[in-house]
Amino acid sequence: MNKFTKTTIGVAAAGLLLLGAAGVSTTAANAAASSKIPAPVAAVPALKGGNTAVALDANFLAALKSLKLTPGVIGTATLTDGSIHFPITGGDVVYWSPTGHYRPYVQGIILHSGSGLSLTSGKTKVSLTNFTINPGNSMLYGDVAVNGKSAAVQAPLFNLYGGTLKPLQVQGNDGILTGTTVHISATAAGLLDKVFKTTAVKSQLLVGVATITAQIQ
Repeated sequence: MNKFTKTTIGVAAAGLLLLGAAGVSTTAANAAASSKIPAPVAAVPALKGGNTAVALDANFLAALKSLKLTPGVIGTATLTDGSIHFPITGGDVVYWSPTGHYRPYVQGIILHSGSGLSLTSGKTKVSLTNFTINPGNSMLYGDVAVNGKSAAVQAPLFNLYGGTLKPLQVQGNDGILTGTTVHISATAAGLLDKVFKTTAVKSQLLVGVATITAQIQ
């Protein structure tokens, strides 16, 4: 679906998280070109692939079990060794050194079309798909469908906190950012509580730790 407003997808990127996506955004491109802004360490006009992986927290899995919610993957997403992986389908990124004074030091948007996560209880199934990461407001958005009925626009599903984010690593053709924690947003918690008729899904519940591996060359 990938329907957003300019405010939703603004790329003012706090260096709290990852990379970006969908052809170089005007904001990111202008930022990199401005004479008032220091030269970035890396500026990638179009990410060529990779994936976002979330190592699922044991307490999150225990919470799902207690609520009798069964997680599953959708489309091209995979679940291996306790981590769920969502392929990156497009993007752009501008990255400045975190030890410098320029903030935010990561700008861009990451798209993950054609993959997602499902939560099922009995005959009720919630599908969260086509994730968009916006480092600018430390939020992950996604399409939401309940028993196949989709909302018109993407919803803010997960908050992203980068207090333990490690500096960008480059390995071969890949840029890697790891350490950001992923938490259920207030919006998602309210949605899940309503759909599954519970009050147990709490805002800011830790889902896991994210690692972005993006092909940059």
